[in-house]
Amino acid sequence: MHTKIWHFSHIMSDSKIGESCNIGQNVVISPNVIIGNRVKIQNNVSVYSGVICEDDVFLGPSMVFTNVINPRSFIVRKKEFLETYVEKGATIGANATIICGNRIGTYAMIGAGTVITKPVPAYALIVGNPGKQIGWVSKYGHRLTFNSNNEATCKESGEKYRIDNNTLIPE
Repeated sequence: MHTKIWHFSHIMSDSKIGESCNIGQNVVISPNVIIGNRVKIQNNVSVYSGVICEDDVFLGPSMVFTNVINPRSFIVRKKEFLETYVEKGATIGANATIICGNRIGTYAMIGAGTVITKPVPAYALIVGNPGKQIGWVSKYGHRLTFNSNNEATCKESGEKYRIDNNTLIPE
């Protein structure tokens, strides 16, 4: 498995953790959470029931998932947990908050401190509160600059991308 779990972390029963993950200190993984392979969960993150992370996801320090839209301490709403789905290769920055019930697209990049209140498209670069899309990133996490034909090239990998109908398409 080669998964590393650091100090003061708590992995609850019925959660599933893939191979070669790195789970930082003071992390809580609740029941029925699914964590894919090669996921990095930095310090002070709670991954609540209803969260699914595909392979190669990065969860930055102290980022937050929620699991109920209208929590009250005196009302038990465990049957109302909403699924939050983080697709392959997505990055969620430090201190970001992900409101439950949303889907984070493949290789999306969520900036530090961002609050996600709606679904995030694949490869989208999202920042702010509430989160707004300010651009697109490559699979390697570099912001893309598009030419007049709506085409861009990743400066690290050389991979090419194009925008079609407000969707980023790798070529």
